[in-house]
Amino acid sequence: MDATKKEGVGTLTKKMNVESFNLDHTKVVAPYVRLAGEKTGANGDQILKYDIRFKQPNKEHMEMAGLHSIEHLMAENIRNHTDQVVDIGPMGCQTGFYLTMINHDNYEEVLTILEKTLQDVLEATEVPACNEVQCGWAANHSLEGAKEIAKEMLSKRDEWNVVFAEEAR
Repeated sequence: MDATKKEGVGTLTKKMNVESFNLDHTKVVAPYVRLAGEKTGANGDQILKYDIRFKQPNKEHMEMAGLHSIEHLMAENIRNHTDQVVDIGPMGCQTGFYLTMINHDNYEEVLTILEKTLQDVLEATEVPACNEVQCGWAANHSLEGAKEIAKEMLSKRDEWNVVFAEEAR
């Protein structure tokens, strides 16, 4: 099964409105990138939401200063690789990010865009918008923390399309 399918969704007893609340987090194996949602707009635009999971749910998480900095770096740099990004933002559980794109459903290209963006993080010499004028918590950043997170994710690039433990066997 490839990661573009929403396998493991809806396996819980009560269907929730939020897609990720219907995902059995005990069955996933991070890191991965999966298509988490798809909608068609009134004018036919396709909106796609990807779950980019950096850390194993309920086992690990990204430290806040590194997560905050990688968020700034990815939000700024991903747009250098595509103009189809609507938003990229962190999950509250600190295990990953949601990437929302418009009219871009090529899963392999999404992986390439993410890979290039994480390479940008490794090459960064500063965190963009890391000041009190442009950031709501400017004192809480770590460029080195962001680079460690990116390096770890990139080291497992060949695993990004495996979402569920049974697929890894």
